[in-house]
Amino acid sequence: MPEVERSAFESARWVARPVGDASVTNVAEVAAGGDVARRAIERCHVLLSDRGEVSGERLANEALTAYESLPAASLDAFFTYLTRQFSPDADAIDRCADEVRRRPSPEALEALRLAIEPPRREVFRRLNLAHRGTAALIEMRRRVLAGLPNHPEWTAIAGDLEVLLRSWLNGGLLELRRIDWHTPTPVLENLIKYEAVHHIHDWAELRRRLQDDRRCFGFFHPSLPNEPLIFTELALTGELSARVQPLLDPDSPVLDRKLRSFAMFYSISSCHDGLRGVSFGNSLIRRVVDTLRREYPRLRTFATLSPIPGFRSWLSGAAKNGNGGAADLLGSLADATCFADAARAEELGKAMLPLCATYLLTARRGDEPADPVARFHLANGARLERINWLGDLSRAGIDRSASLTANYLYRLSDVERNHRAYLKERRVVASRQVHLTALGELAIAS
Repeated sequence: MPEVERSAFESARWVARPVGDASVTNVAEVAAGGDVARRAIERCHVLLSDRGEVSGERLANEALTAYESLPAASLDAFFTYLTRQFSPDADAIDRCADEVRRRPSPEALEALRLAIEPPRREVFRRLNLAHRGTAALIEMRRRVLAGLPNHPEWTAIAGDLEVLLRSWLNGGLLELRRIDWHTPTPVLENLIKYEAVHHIHDWAELRRRLQDDRRCFGFFHPSLPNEPLIFTELALTGELSARVQPLLDPDSPVLDRKLRSFAMFYSISSCHDGLRGVSFGNSLIRRVVDTLRREYPRLRTFATLSPIPGFRSWLSGAAKNGNGGAADLLGSLADATCFADAARAEELGKAMLPLCATYLLTARRGDEPADPVARFHLANGARLERINWLGDLSRAGIDRSASLTANYLYRLSDVERNHRAYLKERRVVASRQVHLTALGELAIAS
């Protein structure tokens, strides 16, 4: 390698500003625990400077222990130091870019790549060598994301960790496991802890969700053997289910195996806030479908019984914009007895269903559907099949979706075509039934 290229290459490797650099400290940081945070940052500098494989694991454990021992008052200072001291060196980038322009070569391009990459990423790679390093970095990202409103400059840390976690936790490295009543207790406890759609109140409810006509699958990573990254729950049924309460009833009978013709996904829960934006759901559903088809070769209908989490807030927005009908409906929902009277509930449903169908078909966030659950399933190739009044009468279901649920249908022969339609046109692929519902021409489903 020519000497000038070698110089540029070496100058690009993980340049980090020294701890004592006055430009990265101020009185407020020190007063808020900066001295303690600085000692933890020193361990990161030592970790970055070491090239030995054996000592690397020891130093990673020491650096991670120093970070995890920080009091709450020192975390802000630590992340601020991490942002400022381990960012790319602008001068090194300029030198490497000039070298690429003058004498383009693979070596010069590699030097530029190294100069552009923040040294923080190499710090995180080396911290990942520590015992439970992956878990600690996921938790670090959770803390960073929680602090972004007050520290927007931490976005760089969150972004670096997202890039690395996507690589370390890619689908090829994740193990799909069926979770049943015989699964180790720590995993079952985490199901109760992380279930985000339909909370599990006790062990009896959990046991019913794991019986023979139910399935629960999760993605696991070797570094987190008892903590699923994400899991999904489904019921094997004899119909396209409209209401979630019968599926959750701990006293419901187990359906005979011969009558199971529908696989109804009714919950999918991510388990770590530090993995926000790192999506596993698409891969999880595909692999679960493949697993179920091997167990039930004749099973062809896969569908969801999904919440509509954006509908209630969309209705509130319509009311604030002067829609008197939306305001009246919100007033009715605020009355805890509105569902107790069957006739009153039916009248409310007649008014609510067309609005919800309109919301799912037309409301947008940019060029995508406004509802996050709709975005997820439509992007996976599902079709919006049906909207169900009184589909979820839990408190959360009423607060979140005004008691409505949606069925998204995964017809295997249509999934790829629907996926392409969504990807290219952001089209909401929906059944005729949903379009008629939006027009108010369809009676409430029983």
